[in-house]
Amino acid sequence: MNTDVKKWKVVFMGSPEFAVPCLQMLQKETELLAVVTAPDKPAGRGKQISASAVALYAREHGLPLLQPERLKSPEFIEHLQHLNADLFVVVAFRMLPEVVWNMPAQGTLNVHASLLPQLRGAAPIQWAIAHGLKETGLTTFRLKHEIDTGDVLLQQSIPIEERETGGSLYTKLMEAAPLLLEKTLEGLARGELKPRAQQDMPVSGRLEAPKIQRHHAHLLPEMTITQADRWVRAFNPIPGSALRLQLSNGDLIEIKIKEAKPVGSDSAPNAFKLPFADGELELLKLQPAGKGAMDAASFLRGLRHQVVGWQPLD
Repeated sequence: MNTDVKKWKVVFMGSPEFAVPCLQMLQKETELLAVVTAPDKPAGRGKQISASAVALYAREHGLPLLQPERLKSPEFIEHLQHLNADLFVVVAFRMLPEVVWNMPAQGTLNVHASLLPQLRGAAPIQWAIAHGLKETGLTTFRLKHEIDTGDVLLQQSIPIEERETGGSLYTKLMEAAPLLLEKTLEGLARGELKPRAQQDMPVSGRLEAPKIQRHHAHLLPEMTITQADRWVRAFNPIPGSALRLQLSNGDLIEIKIKEAKPVGSDSAPNAFKLPFADGELELLKLQPAGKGAMDAASFLRGLRHQVVGWQPLD
């Protein structure tokens, strides 16, 4: 294979905002043949047609764009074969069939937002915080049959700060990913990288990071205060930790907690506090159903009845 990365023929596959910086790097540093992303689809309450962040970037910059409904469709497979790419690069995309990821001479490279093999799955950023990890990072690896199990090429560790949120960690990893990908391509071009089998890599406990469903973020009364605090931060901003408040008149109000902290010595006596198994969580910012986000003090002032308790969502 040519040792000049700028002459590599690459096909990029990805969808969300997280993938765009890597696409930008490949556009500058390689011969980018095509961009593959999710089809445009209805979204939101108005069901208006919405495109992925990668599709929007590709259109804005005039990049060849493929949006197959089915990754196994003969037309899509034939199109990829005609491109004759050296390498496919995947960042936050769907699971690929073997006929796709095994097509290029140099295989398919994936950028994963954790330090494999510890966190495998679709949402490693949020689950890293929920599991209470002190650090996470990025991994480049070659795809194989089972998801997130391919041989590791390079990794970069990134600390998880004490009050880190899913949103802030997402941004940090997104901004760091292009450089790690570029270093991986350069290392492959020079023949300096030795792939490492994940089963041979030391790891202190493997954790799951499944695709996030709304119920994953729900708070439960039996949680410890440490767990509840992690949940609020991990699933901020998406999908948001939610619960129902019980009012003194019997009404229930569903809210999402935008910002909170364990009750401490700096908490005011009249702060908005929710009890958990071994302590209380002070709410700082929240969003009632159907309304915008607001600080907790403003929310309490607007209520006609007192909050007397809370319950988990179904």
